[in-house]
Amino acid sequence: MFTSADQDPRATEPTGSGDEKSTLVEYLHYQRQTLELKCSGLDPEQLARRSVEPSTMSLLGLVRHLADVERGWFRRRLAGEDVPHLYSTDADEDGEFDNAVGTQECVDDAWARLAQEQAFTDSYIAGAADLSHTVAYERGQVSVREVLVHMVEEYARHNGHADFLRERIDGRIGE
Repeated sequence: MFTSADQDPRATEPTGSGDEKSTLVEYLHYQRQTLELKCSGLDPEQLARRSVEPSTMSLLGLVRHLADVERGWFRRRLAGEDVPHLYSTDADEDGEFDNAVGTQECVDDAWARLAQEQAFTDSYIAGAADLSHTVAYERGQVSVREVLVHMVEEYARHNGHADFLRERIDGRIGE
C-alpha cells in the first residue's frame, strides 16, 4: 500500500453500481485522486525529477500532460472551443514534459490548470444528456462515452508511470 487506508485521500473505491454515466465519472474521479496521491508530499524539485534518460517524464510533467489531455478532448474536440494547447507547441510537442521545471511557480501553475480543465470536464459531462453524442475530429467521429473511457484509461496508464517515478524519488510503492 502506498499509504494506510485511514490516510488515503480517496474517499472510497468506485462502486460501479450506478448508471453508466455515474460509473464512468466515479472511475475518472478515482484515477484523478490517485494521481494526486502519487504526487502528495513532494517538493517542486522532486515533482520535476526525470525518470531515466533520455526520457523527460516526471510527475510534474504528468500533471501538465493530463491538463492538456483533458483540455484537448473536452474543450477542443467535444465542446469545439478554439483554444491552444497549454504547454506544447509546434516547435516543442513534448512541452508539458520538457518544460516541467522544479519551481513552486511551475508546480502551482500545473495544478491550477489541471483543476481548471477538470472543472470544465466535470461541467461538460454533467450537462451531457447522451453519452452516445458524437463529434467529428481529425481521426473521424468520437462519442462522449469513448472520451470518458479514454480519460479513465489515460489516467490509469499514467498512474502506473507515477508509481515508478514515485518509487525512484523516495522508495514509496503501492497502488
